[in-house]
Parts: sequence; structure tokens; C-alpha cells
Amino acid sequence: MLGLNDAAIFIIKTLGSLYLLIVLLRFILQLVRANFYNPLCQFIVKATQPLLKPLRRVIPSMFGLDMSSLVLALIVQILLIAVIVSLKGFMVDWVLLVPWALIALFSLFLNILFYAMIISVILSWVAPGSHNPGAELVAQITEPVLAPFRRIIPNLGGLDISPIFAFIVIQLLQSWLIPRLAYFALMPQGLLGLI
Repeated sequence: MLGLNDAAIFIIKTLGSLYLLIVLLRFILQLVRANFYNPLCQFIVKATQPLLKPLRRVIPSMFGLDMSSLVLALIVQILLIAVIVSLKGFMVDWVLLVPWALIALFSLFLNILFYAMIISVILSWVAPGSHNPGAELVAQITEPVLAPFRRIIPNLGGLDISPIFAFIVIQLLQSWLIPRLAYFALMPQGLLGLI
């Protein structure tokens, strides 16, 4: 029975995480104003549309962003955590579930940016100026993150070192901020120390 439980957790975690990634990518694509005519963007739109359509009737857009995709990502993350925790035999603490889901979404957001920048750096060496839909999408995701660093760091003769500084900031957020947020989410009295 334990083997079946582990298999169920693996399948739910894998499929749920994949759909969560697609939903969060939908929000990121709107955030960076990506080209929605890109075939990869079209796939993401079609994969998320069935669940987003009813949410859009209830959740308004804010700041030019479709907030329903962010809410859907939060709902998927909450359900994913709740199902995995209950399948492992623990009681689900619904009070802690929302902060943990928000922290997990923020961590996933940082991971998407990190790996998109790695892909961007590799593509700049292997296929600079590529017009592949995947390469264009990666460039659209990473450009808003790298642009502030490019304004500060001088041009070094064709060598762009701005991703190095972006990697440092993302790693600091992942290794310093995320654990502290998790600690304060776990300890309700710890939240008072933030105020």
C-alpha cells in the first residue's frame, strides 16, 4: 500500500507542478508583455483557458494584468500542497497553507527567471540572434530582468555580464529571503517580528 501511495504522490506532484508551471508562465507572459502570437504562448493560452475563463468573470484585471491567472496559480499550488500533505498522512493546516503556497509560487517564479536566463546565456553562445519561437520567448522573459543591470553595468566590448549580477540577486532571494519567509510563515508569532 505504501508503494501505491508514493506512486500517487509522484504522479500528482509531477502533473500538478507541470500545470502550475504553465499557469505561472501565463502570468509571466502577461507581465513581460510577450508576443502572444508565438506558438509556445498559444500553447500556454490554450492549456490554461478552460480554468481561467470562469475565473475571469469573478476576478478583475489590475494594472493591465489578468489577475485570474495569478489566482489560479495560487489555487493550484494550495491544492497541490494539500493533496500531497494529506497523502503523506499529515493533517492539512489550512491557516498555513496560503502563506506556504505564496512562498512556493514566489520560489517557482524565481526559478523560472533563473533557468530562462541560463537558457538565454547558452543561446547567446550557441545561436546568437536566433528567431526560434523558444529563443524569442526566453528573450522576452529575461529582458525585463536584465535591462536594469544593463543600464548600470558598462558595455565591456560585446561581452554582456549583466546575467551574472541577475543570477546573484536571484540566488540571494532564493537562499536568504525564501527561507526567512518560510520561517515566519511557519511561526505565526514570528510575523509580529516583521511589523
